[in-house]
Amino acid sequence: MKLLRFFIRYFPPGIILEYEEGGSIKTKSIDLLDLTSDSDPDELLVEIQNSEPLITDSRAEQVKELIHRLQQKQAHNSSFSLHQEVHVHLLPLTNVAFNKSGSKFITGSYDRRCRVWDTTSGQQLLSLEGHTNIVAAVSFNNPYGDKIATGSFDRTCKLWCAQTGICLHTLRGHSAEIRCLAFNPQSTLVATGSMDASVKLWDVKKGKEVATLKGHSAEILSLSFNSVGSQLVTGSSDQTVVIWDVASESLVHMLVGHTGEISNAQFNWDCSLIVSGSLDKTCKVWEAVSGRCVATLVAHTEEVLDVCFDSTGQLIATASADGTARVFSAATCECMARLEGHEGEIFKICFSPQGNTILTASSDKTARLWDVQTADCLQILTGHTLEIFSCAFNYEGDTIITGSADNTCRIWRCKDEA
Repeated sequence: MKLLRFFIRYFPPGIILEYEEGGSIKTKSIDLLDLTSDSDPDELLVEIQNSEPLITDSRAEQVKELIHRLQQKQAHNSSFSLHQEVHVHLLPLTNVAFNKSGSKFITGSYDRRCRVWDTTSGQQLLSLEGHTNIVAAVSFNNPYGDKIATGSFDRTCKLWCAQTGICLHTLRGHSAEIRCLAFNPQSTLVATGSMDASVKLWDVKKGKEVATLKGHSAEILSLSFNSVGSQLVTGSSDQTVVIWDVASESLVHMLVGHTGEISNAQFNWDCSLIVSGSLDKTCKVWEAVSGRCVATLVAHTEEVLDVCFDSTGQLIATASADGTARVFSAATCECMARLEGHEGEIFKICFSPQGNTILTASSDKTARLWDVQTADCLQILTGHTLEIFSCAFNYEGDTIITGSADNTCRIWRCKDEA
């Protein structure tokens, strides 16, 4: 084997090795999921060299420099300040999403339009028009960012060029409203979930249906691919979660146990676990391979409205209609932090890419930033005049978008970057 070059992956932290073996070019990753800004680079280098023969002494300084670069990205952000208020739509927003670099974001709305915005200037770049009903779901095909998918209550999904705004394909086939969608990591497929209880897979390049996945008995409320794109997980109002094999287009496991509709379901980073949140006030953690329920997280007094893993897959965050959020260890399923302070239900929760901060969006018209370790509220983002139902970090973790029923989007920048 001959090492050719390194690539760096900031979130979750890791170093990708490109090497030659038997005349073929291959890659492997060195995952550094426990890396912090306080980790000792010399000790880490020794551990890497002991486990990876491709990292010889001649490459040691190069690897050490990559570790330093990764550590710089793990540092805490300072507080955020309002950068722009964007009056985006005539009617309330439904969703917001960044491209990977965070240079652009997209908004969907009840007004049947999607708009693409420049994050720095707050100026509209594109208006994507053509849907004839509410646009419920929007996404860039990250990490590439050259295409956009929009899913609508008009029963269609549209694929757009992210540079020109030209509609590349209109995907027709669902018999009811589209509620959710996602690109696979390779950007070759887009999956759509519908109120017709089916999931469809579409070829992004050709704009043709590849498969219809049937197994749920009621509308699909959430869907997401695992990090390698081999499986898809869906959550439904039929109170079940289903794992699908993408290549064979088949149902792998139906995860039964919730007694309320599923609000969200996601894989962790290494594709070994799935977390699901439900209106039955609980979250469940499942083994992806066996479909076995590992734990039921009972910590909320009202419906669980959102759930997510951090970028490393080591932590789970839950958001509830009881106005609180929780942080759990994915390994032990023990509650590590109780985030309390909102005066209304929490619709959305997400980790910063670094994993040390949590962002929540609430019906109390505020978003809040929380310290994961101490559970302290670091900052309250105020200014919206109606409920905030969508929020997101960019890839670097230095910019936040909040989307509100007041028809505006607010862009918040880390004060060090503003």
